[in-house]
Amino acid sequence: MGILDGKKILVAGVLTEASIAFSAARIAQEQGATVVLSNFGRAFSLCQRIAKRLPQEAPVVELDVTNTEHLDTLAERLREHVDSLDGVVHSIGFAPQEAMGEGFPEVAWEHAATAFQVSSWSLASLTQACRPLFGETASVVGLTFDATVAWPVYGWMGAAKAALESTSRYLAREMGPEGVRVNLVAAGPLRTMAMKSIPGSQQFEEAWEGRAPLGWSVTDTEPAGKAVAALLSDWFPATTGEIVHVDGGFHAVGV
Repeated sequence: MGILDGKKILVAGVLTEASIAFSAARIAQEQGATVVLSNFGRAFSLCQRIAKRLPQEAPVVELDVTNTEHLDTLAERLREHVDSLDGVVHSIGFAPQEAMGEGFPEVAWEHAATAFQVSSWSLASLTQACRPLFGETASVVGLTFDATVAWPVYGWMGAAKAALESTSRYLAREMGPEGVRVNLVAAGPLRTMAMKSIPGSQQFEEAWEGRAPLGWSVTDTEPAGKAVAALLSDWFPATTGEIVHVDGGFHAVGV
């Protein structure tokens, strides 16, 4: 018997086996959940192939969080696979290359706006799109990279993550009376497609190698995936608006 027995979970944003989202989907299935995946565009076919590598092949629905029609019809399309949802994993983030690196104040609004829409606002829009499928309780879990400080090379993606963290708190406040918990997992640096797209991201790996009290593996998504699964479960019934750090303890120490 698993901690997610009988639960139905949407994992949005699965792209490769190296992603936290894939790890979360796999662990959710191993813990008894029925899982549906989502992605769009060129990543949609990749997601379909990845879905076959889970313990049980998962259906994949198309979802571009910048497409109003996709959001408006999401609940209806999900009903082709599940009759309700107990949890949603938001593993969605993107910033144009022009919005990252140095030159933070020089970035054009159009590039920053994309980062905010896809990486921050989408947590609220995805939650709203799934709302018709929620029962008496549900859990929404997003992924962040500690936005309490300014990081090198992260640029406007860092600002978008700060907005994501604030968005999760506002959602927790408003959705709580409906039995919906909203939490985030702040993982350390991992060699996912998202991290590889950041110029100079090796700086993060070097910092974690020297400072994380528990040590840190940049290729092991299991700890973050387990944290996501735990937050999806009933083992955190009174926890919402929280950020759970899964970073080897890096966030808690100084130089």
